[in-house]
Amino acid sequence: MPASTAATSPFSEMRVTEHRDGDDLLTAGLGLGGLRAMAPPVFADPARPTAAELRRRAIWSNWRGIADLAPGGGYGELYGSTADVPGREYSAFARVDGARQPHRVLVQVPDGFDAGKRCVVVTASSGSRGIYGAIAVAAGWGLPKGCAIAYTDKGAGTDYFDLDSGQGVSADGTVAAAGAAGLAFAPDAPATGAGAGEVRGIAAKHAHSQDNPEADWGRHVRQAAEFALHALDQARPGEGPFTFDNTRVIAVGISNGGGAVLRAAEADGSGSDGWLDAVVAGEPNIDAEGGRSLYDFATEAALLMPCALLDPALAPLPQPPLAAQIGATALARCGRLQDAGLVDGADPSAQAVDAHRRLNASGWSDEALRAGAASAGFDLWRAIAVTYASAYGRYAPGEHPCGLAFAALDGSQTPRPASDAERAAWWADGSGIPPGAGVGIAETSIAAIDPHLPGLTCLRKLWTGDGDAAGRVRKGVAEIRAGAPRAGLPVIVIHGTDDGLIPMAFSSRPYVAMARAAGRDVRFWRVRHAQHFDAFLGLPDYAARYVPLLPYVHAALDRVDAHLESGAPLPADALIETTPRGSGQPLTAAHLAMPR
Repeated sequence: MPASTAATSPFSEMRVTEHRDGDDLLTAGLGLGGLRAMAPPVFADPARPTAAELRRRAIWSNWRGIADLAPGGGYGELYGSTADVPGREYSAFARVDGARQPHRVLVQVPDGFDAGKRCVVVTASSGSRGIYGAIAVAAGWGLPKGCAIAYTDKGAGTDYFDLDSGQGVSADGTVAAAGAAGLAFAPDAPATGAGAGEVRGIAAKHAHSQDNPEADWGRHVRQAAEFALHALDQARPGEGPFTFDNTRVIAVGISNGGGAVLRAAEADGSGSDGWLDAVVAGEPNIDAEGGRSLYDFATEAALLMPCALLDPALAPLPQPPLAAQIGATALARCGRLQDAGLVDGADPSAQAVDAHRRLNASGWSDEALRAGAASAGFDLWRAIAVTYASAYGRYAPGEHPCGLAFAALDGSQTPRPASDAERAAWWADGSGIPPGAGVGIAETSIAAIDPHLPGLTCLRKLWTGDGDAAGRVRKGVAEIRAGAPRAGLPVIVIHGTDDGLIPMAFSSRPYVAMARAAGRDVRFWRVRHAQHFDAFLGLPDYAARYVPLLPYVHAALDRVDAHLESGAPLPADALIETTPRGSGQPLTAAHLAMPR
């Protein structure tokens, strides 16, 4: 896509806000102490929070969802920053050609922008998070260095739409009725119209945009970088124009954001492939030749992992979730899997061993399985499968082939209308992928002993089975296959060897192999004892077992920045032999064993 002009701009609903004097770009005035607070910033009126209150709470939520901010965890001491950085934010909706729905873009321009360096760090939210979903990853490194930070929610995000009230989320995060203001997400046929007593529920953009946004993640990142140039022209008119030829652009992201920046690294064939200067991707969800798609291994894990985790060979599992929480349905799951011919064994113990063996055979390491206990215990595999089945199949709300939907739920897990206060907080509190923030998964088929098994079985058959629905989902997955990065582009990929959500064997390892087979010089850091969720390191057992991944992402940014600035060599491949800190110990540089 060419750089935007006034006549062809893909941007709309543009806003500019200033953040100084008790507010700032990096922490919304909360500072490290406020980010560490267990309770979120309050709304003066819970049913009608202001845009400023929503922004502050969204920043609090996204910091805590990504980084380990606990005392002794190292953030702000060994790596990263929560400095007070005043400046302006420029935000807009952007739309790629052919898309039904926009994605959000936002640029933070610090007052201390380094006009001599002219640096933009472009990033994409991890998971399905909202527009601030990569603030700890990109802004914690770049803002204190005088770089502008450009964000995209990559067509996902927390712009939920209430199908019962006909209300969605406007540009400033506040709730508005469809048609009354430009909304970040308004699904087809948004008006109310349910029958008496019927609840239609809630639509989420990642699941229900019908755009399969993952297929366009690279273009979303490119548009965020284009918007950064526009914002810098507005913020620093005496130093413009800002162009890709005179402005350094480094892309960084983790998880889904890591996958997005790797997709942005591909040559786009437009004749302007030199727009990006370097890429750092941490624990990327990337579907490359020789790997496995997230939908494939997530639906496999959703079925088999609860049973496999009962195998004593995997003990002790990290806590929480408690072994009893996993075991509450896992014993029943083993038996049901045996009935379906998915595992062998005469009793649950033998069935657990067989489920463990089958997961090993399909590429799961024991380290990934142990860390994956968190995803099994917190029901994340099901959440992923429900959302991605809708996204890949391009299903509208109410069309899920397994009869699954999103809604506010009562105590009996029956859909009910959302309240004004719940609706008002979704944008700030949600992760973009229910359940969470008062939005649950409603199921039409529930089993008595293992309640979610019918839905999970249906979700798995969308990958392994036949029929139109399975074909639609697999077609959507085929649209996300990654290609090699542009020749000559510095790329560093970092992944934890214990990642239990996006196992290295299914994602970054085959991506690096594919890129190198195409003649690309991609550097690869593999980090021992790093799992997927740095935020979990605030839990004592996780802190004792695992090291954070974010320090290595920031270190890789330092290395590519030095390479671009002075020609310093890029780092070599490394298997980084970290040392877990153990119980009750603060993280030190010696634990991290940062490569030199």
